[in-house]
Amino acid sequence: MHDLIINYEGKPCYEICFRPDFSDLLELFNSEVNHVYDNICIVSDSNVAPIYLAEVLDIFKQTSSNVCSFSFDAGEASKNLDTVNMLYEHLILKHFTRNSLLVALGGGVVGDLTGFAAATFLRGIDFIQIPTTLLSQVDSSVGGKTGVDFKGYKNMVGAFYMPRLVYMNLDTLNTLDDYNFACGMGEVVKSALIANKGFYQWLKDNKQAILNKDYEALAHTVSECCKIKGHVVEIDPKEKGIRAYLNFGHTLGHAIEKLSNFKLGHGQCVSLGMVCAMHLSAKLGYVNQNEVSDVIDTLKAFDLPVSLSNLSADDIVLASKSDKKMAGAKIKFIVLKAIGEAAAYMDFSDEDLKYSIEQVLD
Repeated sequence: MHDLIINYEGKPCYEICFRPDFSDLLELFNSEVNHVYDNICIVSDSNVAPIYLAEVLDIFKQTSSNVCSFSFDAGEASKNLDTVNMLYEHLILKHFTRNSLLVALGGGVVGDLTGFAAATFLRGIDFIQIPTTLLSQVDSSVGGKTGVDFKGYKNMVGAFYMPRLVYMNLDTLNTLDDYNFACGMGEVVKSALIANKGFYQWLKDNKQAILNKDYEALAHTVSECCKIKGHVVEIDPKEKGIRAYLNFGHTLGHAIEKLSNFKLGHGQCVSLGMVCAMHLSAKLGYVNQNEVSDVIDTLKAFDLPVSLSNLSADDIVLASKSDKKMAGAKIKFIVLKAIGEAAAYMDFSDEDLKYSIEQVLD
């Protein structure tokens, strides 16, 4: 497994490093970032901070005499402007300047929120990503998308802002519970379905090694997902074209997530959204029912939900109309032309969407 260089606007921008621990974090920070900062703040949450914050603080204290931390309650409910405002105030009181650094230590909520704060504080300061969940390692830490939710609307406020470094300690996945590991597998399966049929087959063939958190299996899983996403965002960094393919399962998934008041995890909602999208792909004649069933079986094998209760199809369709992927009055809906090949489709009617949702309702 090799580290990846992600390009932005045709030039090398940052490196994604895959490691079994934090032993060379300081060395890589010094060599890849190669900058002396006047202040460094490690941003984390109440789940991750008790496990990893002290170790990471000690590492960065070797680079600066002014290292502090900021932690907030874990979960999607904290991914909002109120938390960002508290972080801004913390940085102001600690006398952060444009020559200061934020370090995102945690999952996707931490990474998205920290990146957004870095993009907007003093009109932009540097940040690095240290993702500690499978979901953040395979998806949210790669590509420079940052943002927060606004009054329950997912990722409505944000910015494209690139990190200086992404450092993945894959051993952190061993502290994930089954629920959060499954969340990450939702994005893993999505990545394979939209771009790499061979990787999708590999996931099915190596299901048990992945679920057992075998290091080599996890390393291959994470690196393959990063290659897929890295390739897409290099071509389309600001989602004007094929980067939208990464939203496979997300349009209806985000609507379900919002209507559940975020009681269902992101990966679980994406799984449900992918089942809906597979049925719509079959309705277009792109995939057959055996392939739909195979995807459903694969999602179930990784402990992801494929059915839903206590929500109505009408409400889900209505909530989907508030998604940021709207193009005028139409939704840019991602389907599969084949396993491993995504496409955008904008001519689904509300009845089409309701049909697909009904397939997952108990």
